[in-house]
Amino acid sequence: METNFLLHVNDIHTFIGQFHILEGVSIHVPKGTIVALLGRNGAGKTTTLKSILGLTPPRQGKIIFDDQELQGQRSFEIAALGIGYVPEHRAIFRDLSVGENLKIAERQKGDLARKEAFIFDLFPDLKRLIHLQGDHLSGGQQQMLAIARALVPDNKLLLIDEPTEGLAPVLIEQMMDAIRQLSAETTILLVEQNFIVASQLAEDYIIIEEGQSVKSGKMADLVNDPATIRRYLEAA
Repeated sequence: METNFLLHVNDIHTFIGQFHILEGVSIHVPKGTIVALLGRNGAGKTTTLKSILGLTPPRQGKIIFDDQELQGQRSFEIAALGIGYVPEHRAIFRDLSVGENLKIAERQKGDLARKEAFIFDLFPDLKRLIHLQGDHLSGGQQQMLAIARALVPDNKLLLIDEPTEGLAPVLIEQMMDAIRQLSAETTILLVEQNFIVASQLAEDYIIIEEGQSVKSGKMADLVNDPATIRRYLEAA
């Protein structure tokens, strides 16, 4: 039986200024899964997520999401199709409260009211801290808020960039729990530098090396392939 794919990224080439960052990246994300995008620092993982969302539009190749081609569409139009983005470095509005951060993430009036029970069940800290300003949150709480903001509108796909970066081990466990729960509701393309975390969350993987997708498959097979891990994922 043919797998039902939500996202196809076919041989994209993306430039930032004069620099050819992505030189042929292909990704196929089945519906209802977590797929890990792996590679060393600087391989092109974040640029891949930004290319999907149209923040750094590819010059070549094709991106198809939910049977719609994304080329030529602006980022807000792509997001409106049902793609949520959680950028690295906890991009929240630090001078707004938790509640205000969530409210302005609405795509349609009433989004937050429909989703807040789910969000606060996933991240109970945010309910307790609803009136606290963003810059008074801990790093882990800011990361929770960054993910929660992407959950306010209805999204079929979440692009999550380095959710556990800089978190203490106990918070990494909480974040992994939350992502597992999320995967029951939506499809996730996850960039995660911590291979142990990625291997425990994702069903499938894609490895990017120097702007090219070089290997993909089942995460269970990669875990048992130390030669590939050494070649592409360990620090050079």
